[in-house]
Amino acid sequence: MRLATWNVNSVKQRVPRLLPWLDQRQPDVVCLQETKLADAAFTELLGEELAGRGYAVALHGEVQWNGVAILSRVGLDDVVPGLAGAPGFPRPEARALSATCDGIRVYSVYVPNGRVPDSDHYHYKLAWLAALRDEVAAGPDAAIVCGDMNIAPTDADVFDPEAYIGQTHVTPPERAALAELEALGLRDVVRDRWPAERVFTYWDYRAGMFHRDLGMRIDLVLASAPVAGRVRAAWVDRHARKGSGPSDHAPVIIDLDEAPDGDIGPVVPPPSAPSATRGSAELPQSRSEP
Repeated sequence: MRLATWNVNSVKQRVPRLLPWLDQRQPDVVCLQETKLADAAFTELLGEELAGRGYAVALHGEVQWNGVAILSRVGLDDVVPGLAGAPGFPRPEARALSATCDGIRVYSVYVPNGRVPDSDHYHYKLAWLAALRDEVAAGPDAAIVCGDMNIAPTDADVFDPEAYIGQTHVTPPERAALAELEALGLRDVVRDRWPAERVFTYWDYRAGMFHRDLGMRIDLVLASAPVAGRVRAAWVDRHARKGSGPSDHAPVIIDLDEAPDGDIGPVVPPPSAPSATRGSAELPQSRSEP
């Protein structure tokens, strides 16, 4: 089984890229985040195209913001939108969706950004992650939690730790919340397979960050032991971030039981830009700060 997760940053904007990508990569299960469409609008836009490709579709969307989806060609059962006990900001947001696909409980999640450390949205993020942990803890042993976690697990998952000082995504409380989720027995399968490689999944649109390979690894696939033991390949499809009209995230793909393209990770194709030295670049938003 091939599973992919992709923050598409507006599925409506990404249709010209999403459908050819499905045809090329042939994933059996696809978890989408930041669809930014209400369920009826998503179905009107893509329902026939996805059905023609053999996908059943589960949706939890809202107009203009957030939104998650699961597409599956291997079964889509016991669909549950949202998280029990999750906080809202101020109302519940469409950030989580789970379903059982070929015997695996799959969670597609779009974790709140956090915005600024110690802000109301930051504390909302931590509380939301606690609700996710509780939900996964109560679920079956065979599970995959994947999506845009909006957390870089370690300093190795950002292009330069010094550039992120004072920013969200890298603070100790966020990383501790992610570690508590992993402590349920979930494995970060990309990092497990590529422990020392430079791997990013997100590059800001501004300042040529993608072409300079100045990114973060914030899109994760966390798998329980029964599933992690079946992983034969785990990689980032960087090609989907190239060219015109891309999302600012690249898909993450894992192959279970067999790897149709071989063990080709960690990033396909690899970046051509040299690695930046520490302190040689800064985040685009810091340019406007005094």
